[in-house]
Amino acid sequence: MSSLKVPQLITCLLFCWLSIPGFSGSISPALQAVHQRLLLMQEVAAYKWLHQLPIEDLQREAVIVNAASLGALRYGINPRTSKHFFQAQIFAAKEIQLFWFTKWETGDAPLKALDLIGDIRPQLLRLGDEILRQLSAGHSLPESSDLFPKVQGLSRTSQQTLVNALENIHLYPNRLAQILDTGQLRIGTTGDYAPFSIQTSAQADINMGPTYSGVDIQMAQNLARYMHVKAVFVPTTWPTLMADLKAGLFDIVMSGVSRTPERETVAFFTRAYLTGGKTAIVRCSDVDKLNTLAHIDQPGVRIIVNPGGTNERFVKANIHGAQIEIFDDNRSIFSKIIQGDADVMITDRIEVTHQSNLHPELCAAMKNNLTHQEKAYLLPRDKKLQALVNTWLELRIAQGFVSGLFNEALHP
Repeated sequence: MSSLKVPQLITCLLFCWLSIPGFSGSISPALQAVHQRLLLMQEVAAYKWLHQLPIEDLQREAVIVNAASLGALRYGINPRTSKHFFQAQIFAAKEIQLFWFTKWETGDAPLKALDLIGDIRPQLLRLGDEILRQLSAGHSLPESSDLFPKVQGLSRTSQQTLVNALENIHLYPNRLAQILDTGQLRIGTTGDYAPFSIQTSAQADINMGPTYSGVDIQMAQNLARYMHVKAVFVPTTWPTLMADLKAGLFDIVMSGVSRTPERETVAFFTRAYLTGGKTAIVRCSDVDKLNTLAHIDQPGVRIIVNPGGTNERFVKANIHGAQIEIFDDNRSIFSKIIQGDADVMITDRIEVTHQSNLHPELCAAMKNNLTHQEKAYLLPRDKKLQALVNTWLELRIAQGFVSGLFNEALHP
């Protein structure tokens, strides 16, 4: 085994191939990432050899293929074509590992190996994501009889199978086409904002993620039925919302999202389905002394706010004298005011109405709103998807479906 330290060895394994004679510098980035991944199979084999593990692990292989299918949707890749490619890659990986096992049976077996869990697998996961990212860019593949030089144990047949699978990768023309083809609408939701989205359980069963309730959850299910697809809810948070959307983790955000210029520079919104604004909620006993923003923004007043959204932005822009506490659990934040651990929260009027209906100890501090605000559904920059969702939304608003859901939520 080389005397190189682990980080040095990994760097060499991943990048020393660039200087191999005969290796084309113009090879596609997707093939470069595949080549890097194949080079790591010798280290995988060494770990399995030393720990007496079998080469084939069907359970782990199923996890890899499933993750690849989910990852493919992030990049607009048809998951059936990506599944075929990753299955070919797994076969090639086992072929390489078997080559090394056979060689070591005759002598010169490794005495040390990188740790599979801590050192190798993170690199394999990173390279798997990089392969998908590069495939989504649609690079053409070069014609060559040997695209993976110095990868010992890889047959020409397996090389060609990999290349054929790469060539057959299919990209969706737009997000709407992806949703209709896969039969699933991935809905990002925070699960912490009543009456829009509330997480009702962390794990429904072994095959399902969190479950949710709320106005936007019912709207999401209705939209999925309208599109004749399955609603799949994907957890997100206010601080990571835009990054998760950009990363392709979901197709639409339905969680009481406010339209803002910052968000509209990188994403699309539907038409508004609710208008309102920011206002303050306090203990009912404090209404008379905290009924204006000037009264609230005073030393000794404790304002509590959830991070990452428009509430935090408003507070940071307008509060200069009061004490500000960032509290990251929006589901229990109102209990802090009831218990006397905080005095005020500035949030959307509809949330103030909902929480004061739930908790008689809490009241709206002022009759007027501090801002004008519109709630809308957040989308990737896909005009076809935006047009379809707007058509659906306009119908539901005209039919009174939306107002009915809010009336039921606020006055159960």
